[in-house]
Amino acid sequence: MKHLPINSTAYKYIEQSFKEWLDIIGFAPSSVYQMPNCIRELLHYLEKHGRTQIKDIDNKIIKQYYNELKTRPNLKRGGGLSTGYLQKHQQAIYNFLKYLRQSGRLTIPKLYLPRELEEDKITTVLTQEEVQQLYKAANAYPEPKERVAIWQNEVLSIRDLAMLTIFYACGLRRNEGVQLDISDILFDKKLIYVRKGKNYKERYVPVNAKGINYLQNYLFDSRPLFLKDNKTDAFFISQRGRRITGQAMLLRLKLLIQRTENAELQEKEIGLHTLRHSIATHLLEAGMKLESIAKFLGHSSLESTQIYTHLLEQQAITSPELDTLNENNL
Repeated sequence: MKHLPINSTAYKYIEQSFKEWLDIIGFAPSSVYQMPNCIRELLHYLEKHGRTQIKDIDNKIIKQYYNELKTRPNLKRGGGLSTGYLQKHQQAIYNFLKYLRQSGRLTIPKLYLPRELEEDKITTVLTQEEVQQLYKAANAYPEPKERVAIWQNEVLSIRDLAMLTIFYACGLRRNEGVQLDISDILFDKKLIYVRKGKNYKERYVPVNAKGINYLQNYLFDSRPLFLKDNKTDAFFISQRGRRITGQAMLLRLKLLIQRTENAELQEKEIGLHTLRHSIATHLLEAGMKLESIAKFLGHSSLESTQIYTHLLEQQAITSPELDTLNENNL
């Protein structure tokens, strides 16, 4: 996509300006990189159809482009383009039109593209017992190996417990957890302030008392031992004293899974997002309303939250209080 040529001076300008706009309003670096590439594909299509000025952009030609995009074959894997690929293009188009409106360059009627839904997608969800096993594995740090001080295993385990709290008990997305700063943990209010949510949506997420305890233990007892000579506002930091990556936290999660010695759990396809799926499902099991869970997860619409309903049994459970849910798990 990024190598597709565009010749219009106006299009070259708005592509770069759109990228700068995404960065200014706080989109993740990956989105700042990917969305302009998607828009370059749209602009290339417009030029091929004789539309070389911003004023030439309208809903009809965008829908025409998108419908043709849906019929394009996937040259790498065969078949059609994936739902995820199409969803990324939709997100880019909607934000591009928002940019055009906010910058005063073009205002067109609100665009509606058909929502792309995963078909027959089975979401991996952990049972509450499996979540308990992960917490137990984090608590039971092993004896140190040769040349490894015992405090290193202990502080890593304390960080693991904080990680489980953020991604399971608080249901944060991977990037949301990575981007957390110390100031985002509002200990006195038992809240997490999510500054960099999806589509730059902000929200506050509650934490129960035991979860707050895990976060405090990490912040005051474990994190300082990682700092070295570095100064950073990042809440989660690596052993080098820098903001930790999502991949590094995923590796810690994989290690916890291995420590459980649960063969069935080890066979599941599990990532940090699995913890988010799991808490959403457990909240539904506990009777929390779908609207409240959508707010908790930071979903823009109930459609995204309804994916969890098919995982539930028919019986209703009437204790929807978040502060008491899974208190024994945490």
